[in-house]
Amino acid sequence: MNRGSKLKVFLLFAGDAVLLYAALLATLFIRYDGAFWRQFVDIHAAPFTIVFIPWLLVFYIAGLYDLRRLRNNLDFLKTLSLALVANALIASLLFYLVPSFGIAPKTNLFIFLVLFAVIEALWRRFFNRMTASGEAPNRLLLVGDGGAAAEIEDTLTANVQLGYAVVARLAEDEAARDPKRLAALVAETRANLIAVPAALKRRRALAPALYALFGRGISVTDVETLYETVMRKVPLDEVEETWFLENIEGAARFYDQFKRGIEFAAALAIGVALLPIELAIALLVAVTSRGPAIYRQTRVGAHGRRFTLYKFRTMRTDAEAGTGARWADGAHDPRITAFGRFLRTSHLDELPQLWNIVRGDLSFVGPRPERPEFVEKLRAEVPFYEVRLLALPGVTGWAQINHRADRTTDDVREKLRYDIYYLKHRSPILDLAIVLRTLKSLFVNPE
Repeated sequence: MNRGSKLKVFLLFAGDAVLLYAALLATLFIRYDGAFWRQFVDIHAAPFTIVFIPWLLVFYIAGLYDLRRLRNNLDFLKTLSLALVANALIASLLFYLVPSFGIAPKTNLFIFLVLFAVIEALWRRFFNRMTASGEAPNRLLLVGDGGAAAEIEDTLTANVQLGYAVVARLAEDEAARDPKRLAALVAETRANLIAVPAALKRRRALAPALYALFGRGISVTDVETLYETVMRKVPLDEVEETWFLENIEGAARFYDQFKRGIEFAAALAIGVALLPIELAIALLVAVTSRGPAIYRQTRVGAHGRRFTLYKFRTMRTDAEAGTGARWADGAHDPRITAFGRFLRTSHLDELPQLWNIVRGDLSFVGPRPERPEFVEKLRAEVPFYEVRLLALPGVTGWAQINHRADRTTDDVREKLRYDIYYLKHRSPILDLAIVLRTLKSLFVNPE
């Protein structure tokens, strides 16, 4: 995310926080007239501040701070409405289940919710229009013929709120043959950012021209780097083996070791706390369909090591009797049991994987663990597929939340772009964002 995009997200977050308190003050003024400020300071400020924290977190989980989703369309309004409904339930539960707040504001809470819903919708529409209008701060001259350059142009054209405008695009051979053409285009279009394929940027004929533009204050970046920034995945068709040695080897090694200790303790604590729910689910699985409650399957983990994955069984026991190993065909796969469909939709079928995390087979966040039968096939068909085996697989991951489940080899290629992006950029912040976006799927169906 560039500096301009970070500023937009901060302004959006700050605006939401200000509006929460503005709606509260307006509510108290309606209810108490001249005594509204004393009511705010003495009674309402502290408990409502505690309520506002999960409200803003829900907005984040719902994707309301993702610039790619900030459009004035029906999908955005649905997401905003769902987030407001969820927040209304959170506020009601906190006020009525936490006696120490000292208030149970039935009328005040209702008025507040109505006021905030109205002003938040107006604020969001204003912000969306403001960020989508006017001149983009990043005027991009894009050099490249490959799929990565085309994908960048399509995405930036469809998402003007990201702050980029592709003012010109130049073919690679033309840029290499006539470097003066590059400088002329910069002058004509007032471009302040140039993206050039890394291999082309190193050519002797073009490097002096790019350096001269750089000296004039024009930013110069690689197409591959810009692709990662905009698309949040890696353009595998544009990189070579040396890229992995420079960017993946040794990345976040200390963090991986630190993360392992935290996850062991967290998985153990969550597993014990949810044990009654796990026992109830196991009983329902056994009662509603014939077969064992826990399903065991061999998967491939870090560095190709095989392990046994545990899940609550969601399919018939004869699901692969006539076909052998094959990918699930979405939520409507006929092999899935009625109760299994609920478990998959709610992700409760994955609770036994807490034991895999305790054992060190899995992480909470990482590439999806694949079956050995598929790994051997995909290694032969998908370039660089084995790179995703450098880290522990995860219950959820960057690829899982950004692309649908594997149904074809093309899905695998697309998800591999996200997996390798995660391997390069993995950090506590990215892991937390993935976990929060995974929680979003519990109340917003991604498909």
